[in-house]
Amino acid sequence: MTKTANRLPNLEKLEKREITKAKLVKKLMGSREKNGLVMDIVIYTLLITIGFVYLYPLLHMLATSFMNPGDLLDSGVQWIPSTLNTANYSTAVITMDYWRSLASNLQIAFFPTVLQVVVTSMAGYAFARYDFPLKRLWLFVLIFSFVIPPQITMIPTFVLYNDLNLVGSIGAFVIPALLGQGFQSAIFILIFYNFHRQVPHSLIEAAEIDGAGHLSSFFRISMPLAIPALVVTTLFSFVWYWNEIFLIDLYLGLGNTRDIGLTTLMLELQRFQASHGAVFGGMGVATPDPINEALRMAGTMMAIAPLLLLYLVLQRQFVQSIDKAGITGE
Repeated sequence: MTKTANRLPNLEKLEKREITKAKLVKKLMGSREKNGLVMDIVIYTLLITIGFVYLYPLLHMLATSFMNPGDLLDSGVQWIPSTLNTANYSTAVITMDYWRSLASNLQIAFFPTVLQVVVTSMAGYAFARYDFPLKRLWLFVLIFSFVIPPQITMIPTFVLYNDLNLVGSIGAFVIPALLGQGFQSAIFILIFYNFHRQVPHSLIEAAEIDGAGHLSSFFRISMPLAIPALVVTTLFSFVWYWNEIFLIDLYLGLGNTRDIGLTTLMLELQRFQASHGAVFGGMGVATPDPINEALRMAGTMMAIAPLLLLYLVLQRQFVQSIDKAGITGE
């Protein structure tokens, strides 16, 4: 009896140890319903590392843009400038003719984006909902056009635009977008195509029975269900038009964009040093080398500031739309 009585407390201690061990293992390793502490540490370490890799250039540009020439030469100043030199931004605004360039950039990016999204959404709906001759062939041509690098077709395209008197005007971007040939239109058509295919045919048929036409079914049924695709394509199209340099410089007049009143912030950033010399040289400012890294970083921050503001405003909608669309950015 005494041995049996002594075994009971020992068994209870063993059970408590096993239970405590199981709880500890579950807390560290997790379960099917919840990640454990180890997995959380791994996930957050990866997220912090990846976030740092992406944010480091932006933070470096921001810190450098407020430095004065002395800070740039002082090896002890790495991240925090000795004084906030906001004169770099005022100089960048004057050099880039910022407000006029911003208005022109918005014009070049906004109108082709709106037309491109409308046309590609309709094209994707047509491919998803209607059967027409050589449909598979046109889908192949669509995918093939996305694979071809734009550098291969830019010379024939420029010759065509020149013959049509589109070079040197915003029509070089508006008309192709209206015809479904804007920047990366093929991938936008494919995105809308996949979304419209997921809309149940029964909804379209029910709408047609109630008297809805083709356009009514498109705008009232398919497009509300394709809002994620609409958000993604709009933002991607706007960013691609905003950031494009070579093709815009080519189609707007081979480097004479300011003469025709159309330019972009990225083009002005590319010509920053020449513009700075022309502007401040004409003002009688005599310096052997007025351009420094802080000025360049200030100009860069001013060029990307509208996109950063746009992302901050639409961050939640953009992330949710990317998740539902199942695509990644470039």
